[in-house]
Amino acid sequence: MDLTNVRGIVFDVDGVLSPSTIPMDSEGLPVRLMNVKDGYAIQLAVKKGLKLAIISGGRSKAVALRYRSLGIDDVFMGASFKLPVLEQWMEQTGLDASQVVFVGDDIPDLHAMAAVAVAVAPADAAWQVKEAASYISPCAGGHGVARDIIERVLTAQGMWMDDEHAFGW
Repeated sequence: MDLTNVRGIVFDVDGVLSPSTIPMDSEGLPVRLMNVKDGYAIQLAVKKGLKLAIISGGRSKAVALRYRSLGIDDVFMGASFKLPVLEQWMEQTGLDASQVVFVGDDIPDLHAMAAVAVAVAPADAAWQVKEAASYISPCAGGHGVARDIIERVLTAQGMWMDDEHAFGW
């Protein structure tokens, strides 16, 4: 898996950036758990110039707020079909599919995963997604998948822990 050409990473949320099991609040709304090590890696990747995006079928304002606070400008919520959103994002950012990683865990992610150079699945992804993946992270969804792939990309490009940006938020 060559990560030296990667310029963009796109993440699903539920089952990737948060665990597959989602607690519900008293109003019946899902409450997502987020991994702080993922957060650290995300903000560092943005500082290093990687283009990051979120494409989720969910509609959580809290999720959008969390990832925008880490520097991700392109947060697409309520995406019933992810491939058209991914294609539009690549066109808007000027990225070619050969420069993009998509991280997904379930059936709705398969078309987007097939459209990019590197398809990543968490350790607990659906079996169909694991079969389609270029790389299966040893991390389960919500437990460091973003940190894993970002660290691998930045390391491959000589940008992980290489300057003062790596030691702060």
